[in-house]
Amino acid sequence: MFVFKKYSKDMADSENVIEWQPLALTLVEYPKGDFIGKFFALTSLAPFGIGAGFIALILFRRDLHTIAFFVGTLINELLNIILKHVICEKRPLSRGHLYNEYGMPSSHAQFIWFFSIYVLYFFIIRLHHINNNNIISVLWKIIIVSNCFLLAIIVCVGRVYLEYHTTWQVIVGSLVGFVTATVWFTVVHKILTPIFPQVANLKICEMLMIRDTTLIPNVLWFEYTKSRHEARTRGRKLAACKPIR
Repeated sequence: MFVFKKYSKDMADSENVIEWQPLALTLVEYPKGDFIGKFFALTSLAPFGIGAGFIALILFRRDLHTIAFFVGTLINELLNIILKHVICEKRPLSRGHLYNEYGMPSSHAQFIWFFSIYVLYFFIIRLHHINNNNIISVLWKIIIVSNCFLLAIIVCVGRVYLEYHTTWQVIVGSLVGFVTATVWFTVVHKILTPIFPQVANLKICEMLMIRDTTLIPNVLWFEYTKSRHEARTRGRKLAACKPIR
């Protein structure tokens, strides 16, 4: 009787054991003491930082082109999920205990190359008319684009180094990201941008203060000069309203 009760208690305890599942989306492992691996592990979180930056820009800038860029990243991620479930290629065996999802193509590589190629097109085509004769303007464009490509290369190398993907999975992900960025930028530039003014005039866009800055050559300079002019105007009004003692 005692044995039966003990056996029943053990069975109940085993049934009540909670199985913990790691959130593989943000979980990154690297060899202990390997500083290069730690560096690659940190840089593999870059897509999440970029996503957070998109949300911040949309909330504070509310520009239609930024929203279109972000929608493109979502479409790119959806395409990655579809391709993974169509190809059904597993990750390297060393990562089988962490991931239940497939590894072909690499979502990190596809995302980071989509972002980098889109930024390249944006600077070459969208901002081609902004002070191309100004050495400082050209220099900061080169710095931003080159840093995006450097980050893309580091992320891709890191995914192979940390054995989260095979080399071929990273290469295919990069190519898909390149093609998707090219197609989406063409759609935005040729189809969506011409109708942005009409979209910005919609009632819901006015309520959400969504705007179109496509025709403004240098948005940063425009906002800077407008805010400085408004601050000076309000300063003069406040000074005029103060009573003379």
